[in-house]
Amino acid sequence: MPSLLITGANRGIGLALCQLTAKQDWTIHACCRQLDQATELLALQKQYPQQIQCHTLDVRDEKQLNMLQSTIGSDPIDVLINNAGIHAVTASQFGRSTEKATTWEEAVQVNLLAPMKLMELFVDNIASSSMKVIANISSKMASMDDNGSGGAYAYRATKAALNAVSVSAARDLKHRDIIVMILHPGWVRTDMGGPNGEISVEESATRLLAMITSAEMKHSGQFLDIDGTEIAW
Repeated sequence: MPSLLITGANRGIGLALCQLTAKQDWTIHACCRQLDQATELLALQKQYPQQIQCHTLDVRDEKQLNMLQSTIGSDPIDVLINNAGIHAVTASQFGRSTEKATTWEEAVQVNLLAPMKLMELFVDNIASSSMKVIANISSKMASMDDNGSGGAYAYRATKAALNAVSVSAARDLKHRDIIVMILHPGWVRTDMGGPNGEISVEESATRLLAMITSAEMKHSGQFLDIDGTEIAW
């Protein structure tokens, strides 16, 4: 059965993707920053003990990243989903770029550098699998074309940068038959998306997984909406 490595697996879309893939008999490496507080994820692991292995992973922590690589070893990974992300609310407004400099730095580390490092650390595992898919969860808020409201400086900037490194990775890894997807999960009713989101986490996860499992090389490096259409950069 397929294997999945996913970050931000303790809640929202990440947890829903773990629930969905567990029901479909996937092998899952589920990562989150505070595993001891991940009540729902740990309950899911108890329900599917043969399929789900949980890992404590702060994606900013080099030691934890290397430990994860050591734990997984050379096992194939069919799908890597870089899902962990932060909105960096205190770095959202014009005129406050130096007020909370650490928030900007955290946004860069979590939204940009961590997905890059995970792609690099596990590229051989992905290349040795059957599906060979990297799915980087971006946001339509990264689109220059779609930005009609301004604000959200750190979030928009780091997600746009994630798009840029994803396109480069798509080009660089094509010779290894690896598909690098850039996916907008929709406006989802999560802690980040808020209660007015257009779709549930379950619908977002279902549609994301459908795109991932049907991905072809032509989708590599494309910026895709939750309905499968391309988003203007």
